[in-house]
Amino acid sequence: MGNGIEDLDYEVVIIGAGVAGIYQIYRMVELGMRATVLEAAPDLGGTWYANRYPGCRFDSESYTYGYSFSRELLDEWHWKERYSPQPENLRYLNYVADKFDLRRHMQFNCRVDRMDYDEATKSWRVQVSDGRTLTTRFVVTGIGLLTIPTYPRYEGLESFRGQSFHTHDWPHEPVELAGKRVAVVGTGATGIQVIAAIADQVEQLTVFQRRPNWAAPLNNRPISEEEMAEIRSRYDEIFATCARTPGGFEHEPDRRGFYSLTAEERRAFWDELYDMSGFSIWLRNFREIAMDEAANAEFSDYIADRIRQRVNDPVIAEKLIPRDHGFGVQRLPMETNYFEVYNRSNVRLVDLSETPVEAVTESGIRTSAEDFEFDIIVYATGYDAMTGAYDKIDIRGVGGQSLREKWADGPITYMGMLVHGFPNLIFIAGPQSGSASANFPRGIETGVNWTTDLLEYMQKEGKDVVEATQEAEQQWFDHVAKMYYKVLMHKATRSWFTGYNSNIEGREPGKMRYLIYNGGAAKFNARLDEIARNDYEGLVLA
Repeated sequence: MGNGIEDLDYEVVIIGAGVAGIYQIYRMVELGMRATVLEAAPDLGGTWYANRYPGCRFDSESYTYGYSFSRELLDEWHWKERYSPQPENLRYLNYVADKFDLRRHMQFNCRVDRMDYDEATKSWRVQVSDGRTLTTRFVVTGIGLLTIPTYPRYEGLESFRGQSFHTHDWPHEPVELAGKRVAVVGTGATGIQVIAAIADQVEQLTVFQRRPNWAAPLNNRPISEEEMAEIRSRYDEIFATCARTPGGFEHEPDRRGFYSLTAEERRAFWDELYDMSGFSIWLRNFREIAMDEAANAEFSDYIADRIRQRVNDPVIAEKLIPRDHGFGVQRLPMETNYFEVYNRSNVRLVDLSETPVEAVTESGIRTSAEDFEFDIIVYATGYDAMTGAYDKIDIRGVGGQSLREKWADGPITYMGMLVHGFPNLIFIAGPQSGSASANFPRGIETGVNWTTDLLEYMQKEGKDVVEATQEAEQQWFDHVAKMYYKVLMHKATRSWFTGYNSNIEGREPGKMRYLIYNGGAAKFNARLDEIARNDYEGLVLA
């Protein structure tokens, strides 16, 4: 691929051995390129290697989450549950890597600390935590969107003498919960999973709720041999459906129109959706739920009533109902008997909007009203979403420009995959890509395939350098920002979708960061195809 490639350590360095990195190295090997994967963890798996907390599982249907590139793989693997748990997910990724002999292309315990683009050699110098500096023509990132955990900014956080950890850092060895007084701080998607999973295992569970979140039943169940055979027989249909739906799932929105049904008919429809599995309640609903305030308010009232029906104490029920945002305008947690947890005698809800945390103490947590003593504190307090993993690496482009500084007020990209001023750096599923708000592996396969096609095209054309133009980057940013205002999401000022994170200075409500693409996976994929057909418009190939 041009002059000087033989002097470089690699043609392609891939960062991250999760779902994205595994498939990207498969395609690079297939293309015959000299490539390696650098993974900071001791083994592959990404999200599914790191997250070991109880209750951790898919909220995508398992059979829509797996790779689609190999018919043989599809025929061999039996998903045991409709929403597969973490241990099974990690076994799956190991199975894929071993089946295609991909481990030999991976280097573990190799954290990337810094990357510098060398304009003279048209290559990247990649500094690794083991002291090496590797050279490569291209860097392709698969480092994940929710990988950098954030802790609350509480006084005395380090003073607690018992066990304490973020859900992302849940110990890989078993944690003894029986007979323990446990605190969980946070009731987002992860908190809801772990709270429901451990409530019947601990002596006392105290939930510190900063803000309530809408949640709906996952309705998980086993997948029998017979059902798995039926799923295999229609994989082509399943993936075709995922390709055309906005979220990349099997769920398609109801197009009858919210106002074409009576209130009674709408409620009967919602009763059906509530009993269905996964994101049905969100993504099979009327399109107006995401776009029309009155429609969203009516549906939010319906979900609030369902919460009241499931929680015995009416005062607690009201505390669990969000007042600051409507249903589905920010990340929707899926739950299994979460609301019923608060009917247990060993579970207590502490509303931090009434009695905020003053400090973490040696023995527990002190609020404005009470001192609590615990054996274990679990922080389910979210992530530095979308850009956090990139900020951890000192990435320097043309002229030494810092990506961290360029993105200080929020990311700006071309298609969520390239950035002006940072040649030969490609994100498989970066901020503002279609993957960020959709069924992640479906978007990952799209990103990997598009990246691979681009590199193959450059190989054939004898091109060494690819970079997004500033004009194309700005146009995509403007389009991404505009799409936020097509849906109610822009009103969710305390959502990671809009860049909010109370644990990070400068991420307060009202400081909008345009992190995801709201136009839907199908439109995003169509735009990628159009760019490729038009000789990669918006890119300079040199």
